[in-house]
Amino acid sequence: MELDERKLIILKTIIKNYLETGEPVGSRTISKFSGLNLSSATIRNEMSDLEEMGYILQPHTSAGRIPSDKGYRFYVDSIMEDSDRRISEATGLMVQRVDKLEMLLKQLVKLLAVDTNYAALISGPSLSKNKIKYLQLSSPSERKLLLILVLEGNIIKNEVISIDEDLDQETILNLTVLINNCISGLSLKDISPKMITTLMVQSGGHGETVKAVIDSVEDMIETDMDSREIFTSGATNFFKYPELSDVEKASKLISAFEEKESLKELVEEVSSQSLEKDGEQGSLQVYLGGEGPIRNMQDCSLVTANYELGDGMRGVIGVIGPKRMDYEKVMGTMQNLISQLNKAYKDNDEKR
Repeated sequence: MELDERKLIILKTIIKNYLETGEPVGSRTISKFSGLNLSSATIRNEMSDLEEMGYILQPHTSAGRIPSDKGYRFYVDSIMEDSDRRISEATGLMVQRVDKLEMLLKQLVKLLAVDTNYAALISGPSLSKNKIKYLQLSSPSERKLLLILVLEGNIIKNEVISIDEDLDQETILNLTVLINNCISGLSLKDISPKMITTLMVQSGGHGETVKAVIDSVEDMIETDMDSREIFTSGATNFFKYPELSDVEKASKLISAFEEKESLKELVEEVSSQSLEKDGEQGSLQVYLGGEGPIRNMQDCSLVTANYELGDGMRGVIGVIGPKRMDYEKVMGTMQNLISQLNKAYKDNDEKR
């Protein structure tokens, strides 16, 4: 016996309705939502065939059907190919069109929420190991330097520095070249005191200015490490699931989801656990109910993974939904998104 088009439509209707309601699905529901113009008797016969083939189960004699593990597997395999293609195309286009990482992450978290039908979050990357691409110095006014710092991933920071001397444009250009030749391609931890001392000596009497620039670079990166943003999307998806849609329960969930400090704690915990396990990019962690680090989310499951763009741009991606979450689809979608994001980001960065 094979899965013909009619059986396939009925199987997908059963799985989709069960994922949405958590209730066994009967012939009337299938007749209403499948789009098939079939009698209830015919639908029941097809359901019997699907049960015999192992794709669905009947939990009680008088109940409708629910998907079996085999049914879930078939469903996941059939939809993952389409999901992979859409995510691949969307991620590639986003990376090509968006220069700033922040805007890219905002768009990606929306894509993840829509594709999984759950709530999603993405943290901005920690810059602890991120490399410096280059810096640019200019003078907006007397005894002031405008420092523009560009990090790997085209993350741009800027700051105005007060200095104790007046510099002409040629000197500013020479100092810019000198500093770039020394620190370009290095992460913050690679900039040693000895290196700074050497730069100060080579600066031709402008050592204090050079030190002020390096101090600013360090402050900008460290400040960003302590205040990285977390982007969220899909909070209203909680209302789609009966076990989470109670007004009080949903309100607590949404409140917890929008509380950025709690989410930062979550990101730090996921990041630290990943580092302890020497987690590679895309490695998954699943928190079931009370295992999660966020209060008021005991009725949910949380699937997280770390991503890394370039050398050291590490962040966290997560999906939050009911305990009966479609784990295989969520995990597959997250891993594919991370893979496509990394590939598209590398390809685009090489073209710049």
